[in-house]
Formats: sequence, structure tokens, C-alpha cells
Amino acid sequence: MGILGNILWFICGGLLSGLSWVLAGGGAVSLIANIIWLIVSGISMAVGNAVAGLICCITIIGIPFGKQFFKIAKLSLMPFGAEVI
Repeated sequence: MGILGNILWFICGGLLSGLSWVLAGGGAVSLIANIIWLIVSGISMAVGNAVAGLICCITIIGIPFGKQFFKIAKLSLMPFGAEVI
């Protein structure tokens, strides 16, 4: 069952977005880098991941994948200073 879930995740978008859990943190340099990132490409990447999450949540099987896309959308907004665990 685990390999089937991994294959489904890979097909449903894991190839493009493979991160899962994120902790926010960082200092002043991270804040400045996050602001620049947000202006340059963070908003479009976050919107894309949120849309992918909504599409995945249409079916019951896709809900776990959609939840991961929402976590990735959060990371897409402010990646600097975040810790992936």
C-alpha cells in the first residue's frame, strides 16, 4: 500500500512539489529575502500550489495530496528561514 501511495503522489504532483512539513523561523536577513522572494515569484507559486491542492481535493483519494499542496503553498510564500522536517 505504501508504494501505491508513493506512485500516486508522484503522478499527482510530487514530481514538482516534494516537500511536506515546514517550520517557520529565521532572522532579519530571512525577512528581507522573503520579501524579495514574495515580490519576484512567491505569490504566483503559492497560487499555483493552492489551485493544485483544490484540484486534488475533489476526490477522496486526492485529499491527502491536496493537504500537502496547501503546506507547499505556505512554504512558497516565505521559504527563507523555514525548516523542513
